[in-house]
Amino acid sequence: MPTTPATGSQTLSRGIRLLEILAAAERGMSIDELAAALGVHRSVAYRLLRTLEEHGLISRGAGGVVALGAGLAALASSVSRDLQQAAWPELTEAADELGMTCLLVMLEQDEGITVVSAPPRRTVAVSYQPGHRHPITRGAPGKAMLMELPEAAWPEEASRALRAEIADSRARGYATSHDEVVPSLWSVAVPLAVPGQPLTSVAAIHVSLPRTEAEIAERLHAAASGIARALGA
Repeated sequence: MPTTPATGSQTLSRGIRLLEILAAAERGMSIDELAAALGVHRSVAYRLLRTLEEHGLISRGAGGVVALGAGLAALASSVSRDLQQAAWPELTEAADELGMTCLLVMLEQDEGITVVSAPPRRTVAVSYQPGHRHPITRGAPGKAMLMELPEAAWPEEASRALRAEIADSRARGYATSHDEVVPSLWSVAVPLAVPGQPLTSVAAIHVSLPRTEAEIAERLHAAASGIARALGA
């Protein structure tokens, strides 16, 4: 991904990109690793990290390992607050019933970003943190949002095979995926479109499917309806 924007602030763009790299990583990263991922000299990465650290957006642990900071949680809590509050009880209930981690994923440009993650409380859970991003052309949550979008609004890289898959998903009312975003994970997702709110999807993920895809989708549709009602739709 380019690190120099066509317009605007290069420094701001690089700082945001650093946060995106850390959000996508499954562990903390060293300054050298971040500099390589960003494509800049170590000194440039260091200055960016110092500024982000001053604002509480990143933290540095033992050995200088860099991770996302607690300040991001305060920023994220105000994003679509009503939507998140409406989603949480519905997702936790669905997660406990299905024995799967349930997610609310929001459309942001051509990516899906997880804004709520509810693991089941009585079974082994798949960890999937809020802030995780992936292209909407991969994974059931993204594909469920494509079900609601006109094809003219799809990313240019959407293949003919994907278009056929989404047509099938629309016909049955849900999207599925396996081993697409996170290795070995299965996912089932349904779209959630509420007037006045960003386009989202409700998904369930696990290393196996405890019920049929159709049964999981039926429970997710019920959760999506509950979220919509809580928002007055």
